[in-house]
Amino acid sequence: MGESVRLFSMEPGNLMRVLGIDPGTQYLGLGLVERHGSRHVHLAHFLLEPKDYGELPQKLVYLYDNISEIIRVHRPDEVAVEGVFHAKNARSAIVLAHARGVALLAAAQAGLDVYEYPPASVKRAVGASGAAGKETVTRMVCTILGLEKVQRADCADALAVALCHLNHSPMSLKPRGGFQIVRRS
Repeated sequence: MGESVRLFSMEPGNLMRVLGIDPGTQYLGLGLVERHGSRHVHLAHFLLEPKDYGELPQKLVYLYDNISEIIRVHRPDEVAVEGVFHAKNARSAIVLAHARGVALLAAAQAGLDVYEYPPASVKRAVGASGAAGKETVTRMVCTILGLEKVQRADCADALAVALCHLNHSPMSLKPRGGFQIVRRS
C-alpha cells in the first residue's frame, strides 16, 4: 500500500484512530480518521474492488487480505462499520453480509473492538439528513475533513462511518479487550 501516514504526537486520551468500513462486494470503502482533541484529521482512504476477482470466495479472500494489511500497516484503535440496510433483494443482502463478515473477521483477528452504526446515524453524524443521498454525504465529509474530493462515494461513506464513531465514542469510554459489536443509534 504505498500511502504514507502522518503520525502525530499528542497527549494520551486526546488521540484516537478509527478505521471506518463501508462493506460491499463490488466496491468496499475504508476510511482512516484520527481525532486530535476536538479536530478530525483525514489520514487515508482506500477503495477495494473485489468485483474483478471472479467468484464470491475469491472476492472474500481479496477483501480479507487487503483489510488485514490495512489494519496491520495503519494500526487503528477501533473499527466502525456501517450497519446492514434494507437491500434491494435477499440475494444482495446475503452477499453484502459475506463482505461485512470478512471485515468483522479481519478486525477481530487483529484484536480490535468493532462498532456498528445504522446508515441514517452515519449521515446525521456528518450533518446530512438521515435520508440524504451519496452526493450530499460526500460533500459533507469533504468539508469536515478539508478534502477537495474523494475518489468514490464508498470511500466517503467509510470516512463518514469513522467520523460517526469519533463523534459518539470518547476514548475514556473505550471498552477493553475481546471482540464485540456495539450497536449505536
